[in-house]
Amino acid sequence: MKRFLTLSAVLAGLSFALSASAATPATLVIHHQMKGCHSWSLSGGPMKVVQSLHVAKGGSVSITNNDVMFHKLVKISGPAASYKITNYGTAIKNAVKLPWAPGMMGRPGATLKVTFPAKGTYVFKTVFGEDWMPMPETMGDDNNLRLVVTVS
Repeated sequence: MKRFLTLSAVLAGLSFALSASAATPATLVIHHQMKGCHSWSLSGGPMKVVQSLHVAKGGSVSITNNDVMFHKLVKISGPAASYKITNYGTAIKNAVKLPWAPGMMGRPGATLKVTFPAKGTYVFKTVFGEDWMPMPETMGDDNNLRLVVTVS
């Protein structure tokens, strides 16, 4: 009986953890770095140039631009996705003027929500622009950020 209760408690905890993680939307944060200029982190994970994630049909990912330059998310392949700016970020000199094109994160702190209405594999890249403020030279070639989203 004691084993059964312990196993039941473990399974209940696992079920709660899985449902909580499924309910937590994925987040990407773009940041500035000296080598490669920029990279991004998926839901607090390691900074990488290429990120991959799985979401359910109708799911989404939020992308926040904490870099020193604007980024525009561009779909390379996959079904249609929808874009919505949820935070315009901090208005500063040299930022991209409003209104923004779909996928644009034109200010520091700008957040874009991308929703995936159909099953399939979506592949994105970011196109980046000039620095908003004078910055020291970065080392090496600038990273080309990529995102692969599998929707089931």
